[in-house]
Amino acid sequence: MGAGTAFDPVAEHERTRVLLEAAVGRLVELVGGIGDLEVPSGVPVWSVGDVGAHLAAVYLAYGTAVPGERSGEAAGRIDWDALPGVREGTFGARIAAVNALSVGLVAGAERKRLGVILAERGAAFLRDSAGLAPDTPVPAPWYGPGRTVPLAAATGLMLSETLVHGLDMARGTRRPWALAPEEASLVIGQAMVTMMPLALDAERAKGVRIAFELALKGGPRLAVVVEDGAATVTRDPAPRPYDCRITADPVAFLLVSFGRVPVWKAVALGRMRAGGRRPWLATRLNRLITAP
Repeated sequence: MGAGTAFDPVAEHERTRVLLEAAVGRLVELVGGIGDLEVPSGVPVWSVGDVGAHLAAVYLAYGTAVPGERSGEAAGRIDWDALPGVREGTFGARIAAVNALSVGLVAGAERKRLGVILAERGAAFLRDSAGLAPDTPVPAPWYGPGRTVPLAAATGLMLSETLVHGLDMARGTRRPWALAPEEASLVIGQAMVTMMPLALDAERAKGVRIAFELALKGGPRLAVVVEDGAATVTRDPAPRPYDCRITADPVAFLLVSFGRVPVWKAVALGRMRAGGRRPWLATRLNRLITAP
């Protein structure tokens, strides 16, 4: 697809780390102010405590996967091979299995320490990944046997989980929780370039050939090309013809991608719009890419 616009992956990764540390701090403060963790959250079926337990499992998974001698010393590693349903099935099925298991990893009386657990595990990930290159491979077997993701993507995913699930917990307790455009842009640029091809619904994508351009206000730009059951995503690509161009506010796109805001609402508020030769294809992107 040609050479893309240059960006500094090291500087962007370090900025993502800074914002992740701040977001974890906000999350711990939010959890500390919640009196009843069993109230419903913004996620159907899950309580606020369930969401927090899931986040604690995410922090543990990535924290113990980071390469190095220090990683996972305090918390212990997870034996993913021993967990039923994680290694088999589609991307969506594996994620559903991991999510279902995660809420039970911090349960009972231990949930009273949820804020402390989140603080410790968030700090451990940042400490143990400090100084590693953004392209350092991080094992992610919950996405499939032998799967790895770059450290930059893992850090972006940690930030996205913190932001989106912080919103879920805040909605359940009627507390404020804001997502900044820079945070959303970094999640999209750091994590979604890696995750969108993994999350493609290969069955739905059979025989499909569509080239999307995703232009986020303030950057980045992504070329998302789906061709017969596979997808490629290019960061800040060179100009080329596209079937559909999606222009969006980064926060709106992130929340639509995670199913927290319906696409019609983002469009009605002027935060997303479609253009190009075949703008009606914009609605297919969410159907082709599995929501986490």
